Amino acid sequence: MASIGRKSARGESPDARASRARRIVQELHRLYVDADCALEHRGAWELLVATILSAQCTDERVNKVTPNVFARYPTVAEMARAEPGELEAIIQSTGFFRNKAKSLRGAAQAIVERFGGEVPSNMEGLLTLPGVARKTANVILGTWFRKNEGVVVDTHIGRLAHRLGLTWRSRNDKDAVRIEQDLMEVLPRSEWTFVGHALIWHGRRVCAARKPNCGGCTLAKWCPSAFSFEPTPKQTRKEPGHRGAKPRRAQRAKLKGASKLRTTP
Repeated sequence: MASIGRKSARGESPDARASRARRIVQELHRLYVDADCALEHRGAWELLVATILSAQCTDERVNKVTPNVFARYPTVAEMARAEPGELEAIIQSTGFFRNKAKSLRGAAQAIVERFGGEVPSNMEGLLTLPGVARKTANVILGTWFRKNEGVVVDTHIGRLAHRLGLTWRSRNDKDAVRIEQDLMEVLPRSEWTFVGHALIWHGRRVCAARKPNCGGCTLAKWCPSAFSFEPTPKQTRKEPGHRGAKPRRAQRAKLKGASKLRTTP
């Protein structure tokens, strides 16, 4: 399957990029009809907690931890009164647990004190909460409130935005805010939330970081990076020369003999 070539993608006009983006969106709808947030939640507050915990952590791990969190702190008010040490112990396996516990307690206190116990449903209000930046706010607004105020840019989405040519920036430019601006320019606003979820699914299932499955990817015909990844051969642990491999018997004997010669006066 032919690709359009990386150079042409970098130099194409905004209209051409937007046209290609529309085709990609159509295919994503075909591939991932039910694409949605992988974080389990039953309301805006639970989604906010899960999203804060998901930083530098897998969704699978977060989904194992949040039931214990909500069993101990079933309401925003109870989270606001949580003892730091106890909360840290519950969320420890998600990593960076001290900072996350501080953000959860701070966000809960702010919601109780300034928003009547309800998670704000607008970007301005969400960004005033401790631990909440644009990525988290976009997750809450798009997934729970169904408001397309921006595009979530996580590791998967940032990687695919570059590979699919949805951003014109250098591969080394990983600034989430600038990538989000590019995506908002080329994607229809009505698709911002869906595309975020779909690209995450695609990044996990097909377009992996190290070994993208270009041969099995139906987006390849519109992808400037398709088939440009050359796998690097890896030595197995059984192959001589691998750092963790044990020398074969003959080699060990030879090395042993050489060692004796070196140590003989």
